[in-house]
Amino acid sequence: MSDPEDEVLDARGLSCPQPILMLTQAMKSLGRDMVLKLLADDPAAYEDVQVWCRRTGNHLMSIEENEGQMVAFIRKG
Repeated sequence: MSDPEDEVLDARGLSCPQPILMLTQAMKSLGRDMVLKLLADDPAAYEDVQVWCRRTGNHLMSIEENEGQMVAFIRKG
């Protein structure tokens, strides 16, 4: 089964606030119900993405953190 994303944003190697700023910009280019896959390794990103989704009305479909690498799937609301 293939990943459900429409776009991938690789923010690995960047620290706060860059991943969230890039996420905000990337989501502007997506249409409603499109899915973005976010990759990040900043320790703050795991919580920041969850808060960002709650505040912006976008749906956090899933988020996983494994060995310092985070993968999140976010559906544009």
